[in-house]
Amino acid sequence: MATSPAKDIIQSIGGAENVVALTHCATRLRFTLKDASGIDQSVVEAIPAVLGAVPQSGDRFQVVIGGAVETVYNEILALPSMKNIGSGESADDIKAKERAKGPRGKFAALDTFFEVLSDSFRPILGALLGASLFITFMALMATLGVIPAWNAPGVTLEPGWAFINLMWQGVFVFLPLMVAYNASKRLGADPWVGFGIMAVVMLPGFSALAATDGAQTVFDGKAAIVSIFGLPLTVTDYSSQVFPPLLMAAALGLLTKGLKKIIPASVQLIFVPFLSMLVMIPVTAFLIGPIGVFGGAAIGEFLKSINDFSPLIFAIVIPLAYPFMVPLGLHWPLNAVMLLNIQSLGYDFIQGPMGAWNFACFGATAGVLFLAIRAKNSQMKQTATGALAAGLLGGISEPSLYGIHLRFKRIYPRMLVGCLVGGVIIGLGGGVTTNAFVFTSLLTIPAFNNIPLYAVAVTASFLTAMILVILSGYLSPEQKAEAAAQLAADTAMEEAKHAPVAAPVAVATSTATAAAPAAGGTATLVATVLATIGSPVAGIVVPLDEVPDPVFSKGIVGLGVGVDPTEDTVYAPAAGKVLVAQPTGHAFGLMLDGGIEMLIHVGIDTVNLAGNGFDVKVKAGDRVEAGTPLVTFDRAIIEAAGYSLVTPVLVTNPKKFGSIDQAATGHVTVGSPLLTVTAK
Repeated sequence: MATSPAKDIIQSIGGAENVVALTHCATRLRFTLKDASGIDQSVVEAIPAVLGAVPQSGDRFQVVIGGAVETVYNEILALPSMKNIGSGESADDIKAKERAKGPRGKFAALDTFFEVLSDSFRPILGALLGASLFITFMALMATLGVIPAWNAPGVTLEPGWAFINLMWQGVFVFLPLMVAYNASKRLGADPWVGFGIMAVVMLPGFSALAATDGAQTVFDGKAAIVSIFGLPLTVTDYSSQVFPPLLMAAALGLLTKGLKKIIPASVQLIFVPFLSMLVMIPVTAFLIGPIGVFGGAAIGEFLKSINDFSPLIFAIVIPLAYPFMVPLGLHWPLNAVMLLNIQSLGYDFIQGPMGAWNFACFGATAGVLFLAIRAKNSQMKQTATGALAAGLLGGISEPSLYGIHLRFKRIYPRMLVGCLVGGVIIGLGGGVTTNAFVFTSLLTIPAFNNIPLYAVAVTASFLTAMILVILSGYLSPEQKAEAAAQLAADTAMEEAKHAPVAAPVAVATSTATAAAPAAGGTATLVATVLATIGSPVAGIVVPLDEVPDPVFSKGIVGLGVGVDPTEDTVYAPAAGKVLVAQPTGHAFGLMLDGGIEMLIHVGIDTVNLAGNGFDVKVKAGDRVEAGTPLVTFDRAIIEAAGYSLVTPVLVTNPKKFGSIDQAATGHVTVGSPLLTVTAK
């Protein structure tokens, strides 16, 4: 019976006892582990529901799921073994410990800044995406002439359309409250206190203060200065603002920690919220709010000045920068600026060039999908299909980025060319703007002001990246060889499930091809020996069914024998080409000249040593002859780690032959007959 993805994922990262904390974003599970050093990334990525795995600094580990992440997250939390998740040290404690180790501690403030930004926006991405589709629908209706320009000043919509227009406004108008809640929670303050503090400056009564006698209008009518007890209060519209709640939450977090140190625990429930609000409401209204609004506006104006000076330069820089910003989390501040641009300018000029990056990213994924289908790589086909759907329909790049692009380095240069092409088209066309914050996907193209220019640019980005990936491939030579060996092993495994393996026939000579009369007067067929394969290492022969690993002993990977080494060097058993040479030294795939594909796996589970104790002598693509050294290993290190040295020597394409037979027992030397391969 198949196990659930949730259980498989937990097992692959060391079990529930290894999990300290677990959160998730729009596409990824984010684990904080006790020890991430022993995780085999390839094992995690082999789970069907997993699009990719991303080891991070310290003991943090991300598992990319895609759109089903919340379902998998809930399934993991429902596991009986996960009932104590989060007990003991918190994720913040673990991160603090890691920051204290070595150079990373010097950048703790920067790390925290981007983590807070990320954690403030991640929980509301779904609401933002949903609202952006309502905006796109309204923009499309206006473009088709069904309704007037819905966002133009003074335009009055019919009640039905006005109601539809309200469907997105709830998210964006009250965005400061959502950000205040998330940021306050992230920084250790009561999130509802943060919500309540930010809500004060969004009350209609607060805005009405601007009409007070003696109020002075400033900033081109966007704000008013009112005297409150002799102090100047800046009254402005805080709808859709993100910098003020972030700054407020930072101050509230510090204040909360300070109050908890001086107020007795028995009365903290009453006085910490009260004193926090008593201090932070006026501080936010008089100081933090205006700094956030106009400081953010200054950043937006600076970027606007660059765009006004040269839309071409701006449209090139943005898509070329995003592929490097997103993995580092540096795109969150720009998202905040986009929202602020819409609030202060009435439009945003960053999202158009950003679309060139997104569609180049999706185009590269489409190229990988095409190649995966052609190569019959079912795992990559599944990964690329899910990532492409998330991108084209949702505008979400993380499944493509983490599931594919960061794993295969050949993709990035091709993707950057797509970014450049789209950016140049947008820049030469004078730039593209939008009146709303949207996720750049196929569904949101109508939200941009110059739809033909934007559509041509993103199409060019998509096709350029896709075609370049298809023409050049996404696999390095080593990865191609490894994929070929894996495909052969998968094919052999599948064939072995549906067809019996020919019974072994004892053969004494490689020239026996005829039939000879038997004692009863009938003919007995004698199989033709195609090859006799020598032992790659000196040692004691171990029958396949006694190899201490069921994957090998059951013949799932291939047919052959095991050898328990008595010496420390593994050699090529015959002339051929190296298809796979794992840098860890634990496994080698060979294509012998006669068409026999071989796997030599040095020890059991020795991949966990990460190359410690192995000295690899060849690389994928090398030509070898019988007796060419493949790897030298340190027996003491392997045995000290508790791993078996039994080395499976397997033919991974047995269906092409009549039988794969053990040719020796007991002790063998290097090159002495180990296996015989017969024709059908």
